[in-house]
Amino acid sequence: MNNAELMLKFIEEQNLPEAEKQFNKVKTSSTDDEKFMLAQELSHYGYVKEAIELYEILLRFHPDEGELKLRIAELMIEMDEEDKAYDYLESIGHDDPNYPAALLIEADLYEMQGLYEVSEKKLLQAKEILPHEPIIDYALGELYMTQGRFLEASRSFKLLLTADEQIIAGIDINGRMAEALSAGGAFEEALTYYEKGLLNKQEINLLFGFGLTAFQAGSYKKAIKAFNQLREMDPDYHSLYLYLAQSHEHEEELEDALKAVQAGIALDEFNKDLYFYAGKLSLKLGNEKMAEQYLREALALDPEFIEAAFTLNRLLIHLERYEDVLEICAMFIQEGGGDPQLHWDAAVSHQQLEQYTLALNEYELAYNEYKHNRDFLVDFGYFLMEEGRRKDATRIFKRLADDEPTNEEWIAILDRLEEN
Repeated sequence: MNNAELMLKFIEEQNLPEAEKQFNKVKTSSTDDEKFMLAQELSHYGYVKEAIELYEILLRFHPDEGELKLRIAELMIEMDEEDKAYDYLESIGHDDPNYPAALLIEADLYEMQGLYEVSEKKLLQAKEILPHEPIIDYALGELYMTQGRFLEASRSFKLLLTADEQIIAGIDINGRMAEALSAGGAFEEALTYYEKGLLNKQEINLLFGFGLTAFQAGSYKKAIKAFNQLREMDPDYHSLYLYLAQSHEHEEELEDALKAVQAGIALDEFNKDLYFYAGKLSLKLGNEKMAEQYLREALALDPEFIEAAFTLNRLLIHLERYEDVLEICAMFIQEGGGDPQLHWDAAVSHQQLEQYTLALNEYELAYNEYKHNRDFLVDFGYFLMEEGRRKDATRIFKRLADDEPTNEEWIAILDRLEEN
């Protein structure tokens, strides 16, 4: 048993003092092959500094050996010594067989720093040297994905698939091709690659991507099937439930949609979007009481969830619960601020409660935003008529008549206002 083997034996026995003694012997008296072997093993054990030390000893005697520089650079990266790693990588000659590998490592480092153009340049240099090396096309595809250059990413992945390279570094290329196409909006084409990828392996994230892409492509039955498969594989995959519910809704399966979103709520009780969607589905199903409950839950989780406030207000106005509407509006409107829609809701509610001065103030606060909105102008115009503000009412109904010159109702109202 040589010194290198003895050191490994002492490490396994956790006899570190003896291991250190053997390490010193290796440095001074072992052969180059023994040093190289021990450096490899030490790096696997996590003794990175010691592995670097051995490689550097070897490099002093073999200064042009690119593999040694490559291995030192890789270990320097593990130690967050990127600058030193660059120095070793840059010292590898262009005619060295390890040069393409060095370019790949450099490209990865530059990508991590957000220097995408430099990273791409390094990869393209490597591709010029090894035009048919799969790992280079894969690296380019991943770089383009990171940059959002999905068309170029799909071209790189296509090269791999054309060469029948289905798996690279444990990654299914059909799946990556599908994700690139989907992210680029080519949903129908992406589905084919998702299906191929899923034939190789039923992976949950890939299955979710397939379901989402089918949803985006309008293939709702296919999306429902995919999300239900995913649910069977991993019922705690929270993101699936909202899309499953929306897919059912598109198929006019409202009861199934509500069941899906309720299942999501059971798993993720702090997800405001699930409560909001459950509220909207309940309205479609005619269950106003349940709708109000879900919408209030959404607002309780996020008091600034204004879309939930709008929807709840529409329900409360329909139910003629105007004081409740004003309570919701008050949560958002402070010192004359707030969304114009909330001012409109408050105006209608104050009007119905015969609080006319407050109603006028809210209408005026909403006017600039909705002066081209027919429904708002109708509400405001009739309110002004009832309040005897004929001049202001005339201005509103003239605007309506300008937009709809053949509307007999507006013409008749203007005639009455002008007669008086």
